Amino acid sequence: MKTCFDSSLIMAKEIRSHSLKMVVNAHASHIGSALSMTDILAVLYYNILKINPKEPNDPERDMFILSKGHACVSLYATLGLRGFFDMKELLTYGKNDSDFMNHISHKVTGVEFSTGSLGHGLPFATGKALGSKIKKSKNKVFVLLGDGELDEGSNWEALLFASHHKLDNLIAIIDYNNLQSLTTVAKTINIEPLYDKFIAFGCEVFEVDGHNHDDLLAVFNKAITIKKKPVVIIAKTVKGKGVSYMENKVKWHYSTPNSEELEIALNEIKNA
Repeated sequence: MKTCFDSSLIMAKEIRSHSLKMVVNAHASHIGSALSMTDILAVLYYNILKINPKEPNDPERDMFILSKGHACVSLYATLGLRGFFDMKELLTYGKNDSDFMNHISHKVTGVEFSTGSLGHGLPFATGKALGSKIKKSKNKVFVLLGDGELDEGSNWEALLFASHHKLDNLIAIIDYNNLQSLTTVAKTINIEPLYDKFIAFGCEVFEVDGHNHDDLLAVFNKAITIKKKPVVIIAKTVKGKGVSYMENKVKWHYSTPNSEELEIALNEIKNA
């Protein structure tokens, strides 16, 4: 059984800080979405994923696919902190001719798949999981989706396929922050009862506080032991987590912090 170390908590602070700086530097958006999944990334990349930054294409590596590709800054920051590339490269995010595009790009070392159009990540991850089964590989395929992304029918088709083929090497994580685009998920298209729907589609389902590192670690450790079923983890999160004026505010799906707001945010993260 893996145990949680302070490294993931420290990493989460670093990811948040770098994500904010990248968004401000590039005059970009989607910082709220990036902050809501930061703790999930920190626990995965420091405690769970079998990866080696020196061998990013190892055929036996665990795979992580970010389906909500607009929230890419937190994954870019995570990969940099884990040593997949020089941290200075983050400064090129959102610039002309940079591989660090405004939606996650496979041109960046450590990124498995380019996403942006929602509903693509889970079908791709399902194919990768099936391929691993055919090759008799022992690796796991993790995919992180947004809650609003579940409006896309391609995800449900992928789950039916994964359940039919008993893809127990597939672990889907839902970043359930209950805000999408311009309003709440419930007001856009109500996806509840979500737990019951995933059960009905033949998945093993867990619910967890998406910001509690010990709870996340415990759930991930359970998830990787499940047999003959794909796993779905519903992570209850807060959009903009870690910056008080951003939390649960739909504004930060699109807005860019100004220099004063950036300073406030960085101080809050540092002193949390």
